Amino acid sequence: MVATVERPAGQDPSGRRGAGTAGRAQREVNLRIPGPTTLPPSVRRALSGQMINHRGPEYAALQTETVEGVKRVFNTRNDVLFFPGSGTGGLEASLVNCFSPGDTVLSVTVGSFGERWYEIARAFGLNVEQLPFPWGAGADPEAVARRLADGPPVKGVMITHNETSTGVTNPVAAIAPAVHGAGALLLVDAVSSMGGLPFETDAWGVDVAVTGSQKAWMIPPGMTMLSVSERAWEAAAAAKLPRSYWDFRAALSYQKRGQTPYTPAITQMYGLREALRLIEKEGLDNVFRRHHEIAEYTRKGVQRLGLTLAADPRYLSDTVTAVVAPEGANMSAVHKRLREEFNVVLATGQEQWRDSHFRIGHLGYVRRADITRALEALAAVLQESPAPGPGR
Repeated sequence: MVATVERPAGQDPSGRRGAGTAGRAQREVNLRIPGPTTLPPSVRRALSGQMINHRGPEYAALQTETVEGVKRVFNTRNDVLFFPGSGTGGLEASLVNCFSPGDTVLSVTVGSFGERWYEIARAFGLNVEQLPFPWGAGADPEAVARRLADGPPVKGVMITHNETSTGVTNPVAAIAPAVHGAGALLLVDAVSSMGGLPFETDAWGVDVAVTGSQKAWMIPPGMTMLSVSERAWEAAAAAKLPRSYWDFRAALSYQKRGQTPYTPAITQMYGLREALRLIEKEGLDNVFRRHHEIAEYTRKGVQRLGLTLAADPRYLSDTVTAVVAPEGANMSAVHKRLREEFNVVLATGQEQWRDSHFRIGHLGYVRRADITRALEALAAVLQESPAPGPGR
């Protein structure tokens, strides 16, 4: 028997308040994946803005406002650069601007996206050493420190802050001192954490932090943002890997003129400006608190259904929860029913976890009611599936 889900008083099963909105809410897809995320109404309106001259003063003002707003979220005084592209493009940009062919770098991986970054580094001819941890575990700061102290020197360390494939948040603050002590650059994939989880770019000494627009920033896919430290700029001056589109130097040169080297993602910039205003209004600390409270609510709700969390409790993510699928459940059928009967979309597991796990995204424009609706739908579907076992 699958347990029921607690629903806040005054809400219908869709998670929306009031009978007048129930029909509309039932038609809306409850997109509970770790990105792209649902867009706030005001952001959707902002995205409909008319085009402007990207070499004119209107665009310069737009870019200046968004750059300064993004710096506040990054908690940095470093340069912040924008590129049209996905978060993966930002990962590539971080490598080609900081290293030369044959440079040795250490890739700390705990899941699919860390492994993707590792493969990008290999594709560009870097000498990449991988320090892998099991899926569901976080990176052990002591293990990273031992490798940096005892192994061959490295020029850079790549680590994913929040691994969406496993629902793990790595302790970057605890790992950073060993990286600095080794004289290496610290490159952090903050694609699914920036804007949803506390991130201290300057205090942690992050040399390049990479994020993507479609996550906690609450805007559509299509833009990556990166912060670049002074040490990273020094590395970029000497780096020999090929770069053209992703060239940090060109991006900064044009940014100082209120422009970009090539056509910017103007629509995304409209959306980002509005999203930053929403973040400022809510308050960044309140944004983090909301994400944590909703994550806790999600985790408790999952456990009330008799399901098992996939990640090490010490490293649970506040933007995505990975769950062990019930023994014997046909997860393809579960996802199909959730989508077709309840308009709820959860994320499947990735790679070796594809059929044995699923994920619930709770980042960006998300409220507790959205999770209630998703968990109620999941409970209803699992009622007709085999009872959950102890986990795989």
